[in-house]
Amino acid sequence: MREGFRQSMAWLHTWSGLLVCWVLLLVFSAGTASYFKDEITFWMTPELHAAARPDVAPAVALQHAVERLQQQAPRAERWFITMPSERGSAMRVGWVSPPPKDGPKGNTRSRFKSESIDPATGEKLAAVRETRGGEFLYRLHFDLHYMPAIWARWIVSICAMFMLVAIVSGVITHKRIFKDFFTFRPGKGQRSWLDAHNAAAVLALPYHLMITYTGLITLMFMLMPWGVQANYQDKGGESAFFEEVFPVGAGRVKPAGVAAPLAPLGPIAEQAQQHWNGAPLATIVVNNPGDANATIVITRQKTRTLSYLQPGMVFNGTTGAMTSAVGDEPSGTAVTRGALYGLHMGHFADPWLRVLFFLCGLSGCVMVASGALLWAVKTRQKQAKALAAGARPSFGLRLVDALNIGAIAGLPIAFAAYFWANRLLPLEAPQRSQMEITSFFAAWGIAAVLAQVRPSMGMWRFQLSVGAAMLIGIPLLNVFTTHSHLGVTLFMARGPWSVAGFDITVLLLGVALALVVRVLHRRAKKQAKTAPAGARADAGKLKEAA
Repeated sequence: MREGFRQSMAWLHTWSGLLVCWVLLLVFSAGTASYFKDEITFWMTPELHAAARPDVAPAVALQHAVERLQQQAPRAERWFITMPSERGSAMRVGWVSPPPKDGPKGNTRSRFKSESIDPATGEKLAAVRETRGGEFLYRLHFDLHYMPAIWARWIVSICAMFMLVAIVSGVITHKRIFKDFFTFRPGKGQRSWLDAHNAAAVLALPYHLMITYTGLITLMFMLMPWGVQANYQDKGGESAFFEEVFPVGAGRVKPAGVAAPLAPLGPIAEQAQQHWNGAPLATIVVNNPGDANATIVITRQKTRTLSYLQPGMVFNGTTGAMTSAVGDEPSGTAVTRGALYGLHMGHFADPWLRVLFFLCGLSGCVMVASGALLWAVKTRQKQAKALAAGARPSFGLRLVDALNIGAIAGLPIAFAAYFWANRLLPLEAPQRSQMEITSFFAAWGIAAVLAQVRPSMGMWRFQLSVGAAMLIGIPLLNVFTTHSHLGVTLFMARGPWSVAGFDITVLLLGVALALVVRVLHRRAKKQAKTAPAGARADAGKLKEAA
């Protein structure tokens, strides 16, 4: 505290933000896209765009789904049936295959498979391409990829804690933060980047605080398990606590190892709907199908209430008798956590409110990116004399420059590559959904490696140009690969509006990147004209050295 409280907070703000900013940018980007994950999934299955939802009774559709699951996965650990909803017209079935007897067992995520089916016949919709759609982006937001989920959630949680510290210390540091919000001075170097950072941060400051804090709340029992461990160590541990306070795992029992037929799902679904006064059903989960200890868990579709809690009912899988109702009268603790969880997820929001959340998420991306760039600009100014004399940038500056290019300019390329792969990969390619995900990380990896090889302003312009071209090219690609492009969905008003909204969004994002590239080109030309001949020669040498 020798330099004063505000100066100490400035140091804390700088380093708590810089150390995790590149992971945070990925988390913010994927989380922002997740507000429309159902719409993204729908866009990535163009075969469903023109399909009319068949008017099939839920009991008939469920019977067909069970027949399909019995045919595809009779020995699965669990079955999942997702009913059509307001934001998703398809009916999906999924299952978790049992672990292999020999070889690595893998995790549940690796053993999960799903497919879309026709509710009128139960047959797989053969023309629908295999894709993870928006679900991949949603999982990427907190599970990352290519690592165990628990490791990923610890990484994301630690980054979120750093983010919360950065936000609070940033508010303390900038005593004129709200006044500076209305000030932007372009072309002023460090001052311009600070103005941009302040504006992006203050514009959605309540959102940034809310989304960071509630994100930590969703993982609070992983971060602070000691209270549960101390009070439930003799009662069955954490599983007993969750069963008592948040009974989301109701119906999970060990299989008996005795074969038994599954009760018809139609009457069970009708009973659940009557219990909820005719409310539509969301999912039906069958635990231990074909076993004497089979259970059926039915959840109601989410309503536009703040709480994320979904009421559920548990039935005996062999007799069809109801054993318990979950969530009809939740505890105060469950309601509080459900509300905070619901705030983070945004499922309560109507389409226009989700658009506002999406824009706030984009401002968060700008805030994180501008903060990382501001550190690089400040450090480069401190080294300006040495750089002008022909010295190389310090290791830290070169590393941050390269990471900034790879994250800020590389992520749009990765997202665009994911959507391009969805349109260009063969429909019947094996492991097609995984190939789409591989395209995402391959494109991002190439961008990151190129940035490390040559972290220069030319690399900024190149990667931003590639990202802009790929994003702008997505609606154009639709013209040649689908029948639901903007010419149909927007100008002829014959297609789904969610598809048109996706195309317009990526088009606007691509145009925004193109405008940034244009500004960088103009600035480079202006600097080249105004710099003396000797300085231009030195700059050329520095560029070659970089």
